[in-house]
Amino acid sequence: MTTLERNTATTDARRPGDGPDRGHSLAYWAVSDCWNITRRTLTNYQRQPVAIVWQLGFPILSLLLYGYVFGSAMLVPGGGGYREFLMPGMFAMTMAMGFMSTAVAVVTDASKGVVDRFRSMPMAPSAFASGRGAADLVVAAAELTILAVTALLIGWRADGGVLGALGAFGLLLLLRFSLIWVGVWLGMLVPTPEAAGGLYAVAFPLTMISSTFVSPSLMPDWLGFVAAWNPISSTATATRELFGSPVAGGGTWVEEHALLMAVVWPLVITLVFLPLAVRRFQGLSR
Repeated sequence: MTTLERNTATTDARRPGDGPDRGHSLAYWAVSDCWNITRRTLTNYQRQPVAIVWQLGFPILSLLLYGYVFGSAMLVPGGGGYREFLMPGMFAMTMAMGFMSTAVAVVTDASKGVVDRFRSMPMAPSAFASGRGAADLVVAAAELTILAVTALLIGWRADGGVLGALGAFGLLLLLRFSLIWVGVWLGMLVPTPEAAGGLYAVAFPLTMISSTFVSPSLMPDWLGFVAAWNPISSTATATRELFGSPVAGGGTWVEEHALLMAVVWPLVITLVFLPLAVRRFQGLSR
């Protein structure tokens, strides 16, 4: 059999709905295709590391600005240093803002015809979304590590113990994991990378109206209610508890059950937006 015939036979065997390829199940090919997309995405980051540096620039600048310029004027209800209060919020904000990078990357691929190329190949329908998600989660872990090192250098410490710190970082990555699917879905909705960049006008208030920088109890009642129920606030409050940092709870139910909601919110977001992302990918150009 010639090389062309072997490639054709493999392609035909892996067309959706035609069953497994040479003894491999559909689940095997879903994982294999996911890995190929993940590897491609990570290779792009490896060749363009400035992309990660750019994503980290804003949270590091915000940390220095709020921690040193405004920190002395900030109050933490219940006491405690503001920088200790701020750092877990900055972790949560960085993980939350990452979905915009996902959206821009996806719409850039779509505008260059890469997504159409993937759709023309005999690959698992879920591979594009799952591969993109896996790669972005690896990048998010790297960003979180760099930001944590920066925090340690300016004097922040995790006083909740090793297990508490690991649990906090796990919740942060869970939030990022759930918002990846929002980014993939949005990236396949907006027409151009420029339009995706405009979504920052929505993302920025989403992170600001939360407990990232101040306690919701210090806001007007209606705004504090919105901030308290923001999923980012649940993760920020839960990680403060696990890190042993000052926690400025307002006495509401959602703030008193921050650890629970830091798990529930990401699961709900994933259950809603992961199927939407896969369906959107399958429905492109129909």
